[in-house]
This record gives sequence, structure tokens and C-alpha cells, in this order.
Amino acid sequence: MDQSVAIQETLEKEETCIIVSFATVFHQSKSRDYRLFIYTHRRMAITADDVSLEDIIPISLEFAVVEGEQDADQIIRDSTPDGIIVLKIITAILKSNDMLPFGSHSRLFLSEVNRAWSGRSDLRQVLLSTVPAASSWSYLGLSLSPSPYPPSLMASSRGKVIRESRDELVRSSSHTQFNKAHILAMPQFGLRDNLIKCELLKNEDLYTYLEYFSFFLGTYNVNGQTPKESLHPWLSCTPNPPDMYCVGFQELDLSKEAFFFNDTPKEQEWMKAVSEGLHPDAKYALVKLVRLVGIMLLFYVKKEHAEFISEVEAETVGTGIMGRMGNKGAVAIRFRFHYSDICVVNSHLAAHIDEYERRNQDYKDICSRLQFRHLDPSQPPLTIMKHNVVLWLGDLNYRISDLDVDYVKDLITKKDFETLHNNDQLKRQIDEEAVFVGFVEGEIDFQPTYKYDTGSDQWDTSEKCRVPAWCDRILWRGKNVRQQHYQSHMALKTSDHKPVSSLLEIGVRMNDEAYKKTFEEIVRNIDKMENECIPSVTLSKREFHFKDVKFMQHRAETLSLLNDGQVPCQFEFIQKPNEPTYCKPWLTANPPKGFIAQGGRVDIDLEVFVNRSTAPDLNSGQQQIEDILVLHLERGKDYFISVSGNYLPSCYGTSIRTLCRLREPIQDMPQETIRQLTEMSDDAEITEKPLDIPKEIWMMVDHLFRNAIKQEDLFQQPGLRSEFAEIRDCLDTGMPDSLPGSNHSVAEALLLFLDALPEPVVPYSLYQQCLECCSSASQCEKVVSMLPQCHKNVFNYLAAFLRELLKNSANNRLDVNILATIFAALLLRSPTKQDLAEKRKTQEFFQHFLVQDLC
Repeated sequence: MDQSVAIQETLEKEETCIIVSFATVFHQSKSRDYRLFIYTHRRMAITADDVSLEDIIPISLEFAVVEGEQDADQIIRDSTPDGIIVLKIITAILKSNDMLPFGSHSRLFLSEVNRAWSGRSDLRQVLLSTVPAASSWSYLGLSLSPSPYPPSLMASSRGKVIRESRDELVRSSSHTQFNKAHILAMPQFGLRDNLIKCELLKNEDLYTYLEYFSFFLGTYNVNGQTPKESLHPWLSCTPNPPDMYCVGFQELDLSKEAFFFNDTPKEQEWMKAVSEGLHPDAKYALVKLVRLVGIMLLFYVKKEHAEFISEVEAETVGTGIMGRMGNKGAVAIRFRFHYSDICVVNSHLAAHIDEYERRNQDYKDICSRLQFRHLDPSQPPLTIMKHNVVLWLGDLNYRISDLDVDYVKDLITKKDFETLHNNDQLKRQIDEEAVFVGFVEGEIDFQPTYKYDTGSDQWDTSEKCRVPAWCDRILWRGKNVRQQHYQSHMALKTSDHKPVSSLLEIGVRMNDEAYKKTFEEIVRNIDKMENECIPSVTLSKREFHFKDVKFMQHRAETLSLLNDGQVPCQFEFIQKPNEPTYCKPWLTANPPKGFIAQGGRVDIDLEVFVNRSTAPDLNSGQQQIEDILVLHLERGKDYFISVSGNYLPSCYGTSIRTLCRLREPIQDMPQETIRQLTEMSDDAEITEKPLDIPKEIWMMVDHLFRNAIKQEDLFQQPGLRSEFAEIRDCLDTGMPDSLPGSNHSVAEALLLFLDALPEPVVPYSLYQQCLECCSSASQCEKVVSMLPQCHKNVFNYLAAFLRELLKNSANNRLDVNILATIFAALLLRSPTKQDLAEKRKTQEFFQHFLVQDLC
């Protein structure tokens, strides 16, 4: 959650909060005076009351900021009159006993501080009074230097390997956060660097060897419960302590507060339970914790391995309603251990026995949308599958199909797990290559882990009497992985699920003494080759045409580049003159830049995707599917690639006013007519009276009113992407007469429609008035009366429909808070970025219209 809003509340009017990292704030005053503010906070900072200002450090000296691994003595020895190290900020941060976490946000924070630091270069007087003790330095692991190259990088280039002391890594407790220090300011790779990197990768067998390390993977759906028992039987079930722990939870907190604000006290409770349950024969350090609502992943390592962990990043993806809500989705941590890149994913996929297609869609969404950012924004993001090893765990929610509950229980009693597994949805989907292609799951020889009566080993005795299933699974992808065990843990009874664990032995690449010799030989060969040859490539084609592009329909074609030159080459799509990016916003080249070895080939996906930001201009004809890409070779020539196509206009991304003037489906209308209606003013004369509300809104709301008034979890459970496409086509073409798809798909289609409106139901011009009068019902009604007539009709129509839903809340489990949260974000959109306080005011505004007939 962005905590800058709370920090901004503590500042004066002329002061601006630029960026927040943990409790350290980078801020600028009106006079362009930059300072670091050191805050402490007891919990997630939402308002100014949640934070306490501890110290202020003015920024007035010239330096660069990196995260390194040097002790203070080494820093002092490496310092020169032109490169004295300033550690004042480090001292201040250490006073607050705080640490900057791993990740790109910390790097962005430090780079902002570095960018603001200007003025004097004579720092010698500051040095001796500000350098902290060596132990304090190693605790945080940050260095500040005026040199354009970090001392840690310069030391490495001289062949030195400087590592900090780890004596204080694990102090009085056996399980504490370790020093997450590693180099942050990585230099951007040029062609020469990429040549060396490529040759090193090709020859890694010459200077690396495999060493196996044990990874304990655990997954547990805790059903919103607090820890009631020791986790030792689960986490310490191995005779020897594992080298790594990757522990995932689902449904950590089922409260509405956790769902809407992603804040929960149960995070600390379960983290403490995990720390206390780790193997007692080793000391562990917490590397990273990442959580999305109730999905949490913790990554621990043995103390002795901590210094070999680097490049740690964490990301989250919500796959709930509209692909955003975090009640379903995934969290992931990626890291480098020695010379192997590893990614761990913890996911919670869609529920219910018949929703296996939705689970498949969730999996694909996670794979495509979960991306780890690079420090260099021009570099393409790192996806899950671009790692040496991928470890995937979680409540995948795949069930046992085609067998009744009594027969399943009988097979479990007989331990006939093979018959059960043959009817397992995940096994069937993997066999059909619908999901988890290339992944491996160990043999299942334990009984299903869901669903039990809480506090017992008894199968579900509720009215629903669910069929037992292996919902909780662990899979892996990659070479040199050996599974030692795969089991459930029946001793734990806190939840209606049983926890599952897997112990994997993973071969990790280690460096040996031949590395230096290999590196030097590669450099000599590149020196000999450089500047002798001009790079060139052959393109598979230079013209691409995308026919009948539709709203939110992903389209892609492949451009293949073959390096037919005598030297490796580096390519990049570059901006054209007077254009902000290398392509139009509806187009993406993936990857946009890269490296091709001599004789090698690279496939680039040219992807077209029209979303809510690009649809309005395409609908009206003001923009076309047309662009020219410029592919540049470093030290070589440029190639021009033509991208064209035709876009099918859609009601999605078309204004309410225009749709009210369209009595026929939008795709039956000439493009010129749509353009004229879009540009027509409100007071222009028209031959036909406009519709009261767009027919598309009426069709969706009427369908839901007739079929889904009692539908459980309406507007909270996502629909299927394929069904949305059918609904969109029906609205745009008028065929068929009635809407296809499930109730959940129609509900999500309605939300997407409102989200895609170029001007929201409450126009941007009235947004501020809505915030100002949100506490007064009469004033809120007055603002609504000021809406343009067609907007007012839509607002009142939707509010009336939602009130009908609330009358059936006993069946559909909806309440005022849920509907206000979901719909206020769509009906009252901010023209700028909306902060948390504004979100709450918009919800308060809309609540007045949901309770009118319920009081």
C-alpha cells in the first residue's frame, strides 16, 4: 500500500513527499531544498496519526547511493580526496533501527536521493564524524559515494571480493531478518557487456559445477484462522534442517478490511508461528515476506547461505473480479542463489468444483502478468518462466470430478489414490497441456487435504458435504531437481485444509577457479573481434496486418530476427522523432531490446491490445491501427517495420452520450456516423430522441435482475475471459438476442463497461463537489441532479438495481459496503491519481443512494 498519503499529511503546504521507502521519506520543499525524513510507525501508515517523525537530514552534499557489502574499515581505506564516503544518512537511519528492504522500490528511493544530492564535493570534514561503527555499517549494508562507479563494483573489477562480517546476522533469536545488502546501482549493459555475458553463459560448464541444496516448500490454507497450535510437525518434519524454507499461506484473513485495504494483524501472527516452527537444529534468517490480501509467502535461508542470496524481488497479481481484486491471485519471490535464478510462486486459484476453466485462466493470467521489474526501465521485465528453477505451491483448488462423495471416501479408506488421481482435475488439465506445461509434481500417496471439519480429521459434515480433493499442491519446473518427500500433515487441525510439504534437492550452479581464466579468454577474443565487423540481421517479414481487432482481445504475431552477420549484435526498438515511446500505446514489442549471438535467432512478439485508454479514439476513428517500428542495431543500420490493421468499434470505450444516440448496435453503424455523434455537442439538434440509457447497460442489468438477483458472490467472483468476449460481441453486433455466459461473466462485463467509459457516470468536472459533500445525503442528491441527463439516468438506474440486490442479501451475501466499494470506484473516478482518503469519500457519497429504500 502507498504510504505517501499519510506522510504528506504531516508536511507543510509548500512541501512535497516524493517517495517513501519503509519509514524513510524523501521530500522536497518549495525552495527545492531536499531532505530525508525518518519516521517510525506501528502499522501500515494510512493517516498522519499512524506515523511519528524521528529525525530530519538535509541533503546538500554531492554523492551517489548504492547498496554494497563493505565494512567501514575497507571503505575508509578505499576513500580518496575525490571519493570520500559520506555516511550521515546511514547513521540516521540506523538510529531508528530501520532497514531498507530488497527490491526495485528501494533502488528507486536511493536513486531519487542520489539525484537530488548536489553542491560541494569537499567531504573530508564530514567523514570522520559520521562513519558509524563497523557493526552498524554491516547491519544496513549501504554505501554513499560521489564516484560514478560504486566502490563495491570497482573492487570487484580489481578481482577483490569484499564480504561483510555475518557475526551479527542472527542475534539472540534463531529466526531474524538478515542483512539484505547487495549491489543496487547496477550499470546498464552495453554491447560489450552483453557479449561477455552471452559467452560466459555459453561456456558456463567450463567454470561452474553443481551442488545440491535442500528446499522445504510448504503450503497451508488457514481459512482465516489465527495460529492455534505449533507448526513444528509441519515445518520440522525432516530429520535434517533444510537449507531454505519457502512457506505459503492462503486465506490468511477473510475479513472485509483485509479484502479492501490489504491490512491484517494476522500477517505478524502467522509469521511468528512460522519462525517458531522452523527446524530447531539450524538458525534461519527471513529474506523476504510478500502478501496480497490473504495470500502470503515467506522465504527463509540458513544463516550460512545468506550472503549468497542476491537480486531478491517480490511481486503480486490479483486475479479476482476485473483481474484486480486480490482475494484470488498469486504472490512470488525471485532471487539468485550463487549462479542460479530461482522463482517461487504461491497462488490461490478460483474455487468451486465446476470452475476448472476459470482456474486455468487464473494460472495463465499469473504467468503473463506477474513480472519482476529491472532497475533499468528500458529492460524488459523478467517473467516467471525466465528462471532456472520455478517452484509453484498453493491452494490451486482443482477438485476430483465425476465421482460421488461416498465413492471418493471409500477409495480413500482403501488408499486407492491412483483411481482418485486419475479423476483429479489438475492431472487431467496437465495431461491436456492446458496448464503447468513443463512442470512436474511428485507422486501423491497421501489422502486429500480438503475439506475437513475445523479442529478434526473428519470430512466435511456441513450441508454442502463437499467431495474431498487435493486442492493444495506443490510443483516444480527446471533441471537438476530431486524430490525427497511429498506429504500432508494430518496433525494440524486449525483449518478445513491440511498443510502440505515437499522437500526438494535442487542443483545450484557454483563458481570454481576456472572462472577467471574463462573470463579473461572471452575478453581477449572480444577485443580481437570488436570493430572488425558490422552487425546485420535478416527479418522474417517487415509488414504485419492485424485484421478485425476487438476491445480487450489480445492479438500477437511473431517477428523473427536471424543474426546472419559475422559478429554478435544488440538490437532495440527506438523512438521516432517527436514521439514519446517507440510505438503506439496499443502496440508492444516483446522483448523491445535484446542480444543475438552470431548465427542465433530471436523471436519478438508484436502484440496488439486495445484497452480502456486506447479504445475511445479508435472507436471514434480519431486513431487507426497504424504504426511504424524502427529496429536499431548498435553499430549497424535501422530497419523499418510496418504494423497496420482494422479495429471493430465497440460500446466499450464509447461515451454514454454517444451510445444513447445509437439505436442500432455500434458495429452496424458507419465509422463516420460514430465520429460525428462523438463530436456532436449536447445542445446540437438530432432527428431522433436519444435513448434514456445506453441499451448495452440495460441488457446487462436486465439480465442480472432476471437471473442473478440471488446469485451468491455476485460482483465478487470473476467470470471467464471467453464468455466476456461473447458478451462483448453480442452487445456490439446485436447477435444473439440474449446475452450468453454465466451470471458472474455478465456481472464482470458490466463492471468493465463502466470502467472503460471515457467520461465516468459522474463527470470529472463534478468529482471534487462529490468529495466535499459526501457526508450530506441531501447535498449528494443535489450533485446528482446536476449530472447531464443521460448520465443521471444511468446513475439512478444502477443505484436502483443495486438496492434490489441488497434486498436479497441473505442469498447473495452482498452488503452496502461491498457494493459501495466496487461501484464508487467506477462511477466516481478521479481525473488524477486517487488517494485512500478520496476513495473513502467516494464510497461514503455512493452509500447514500444504496440505503434509500432500505431504512
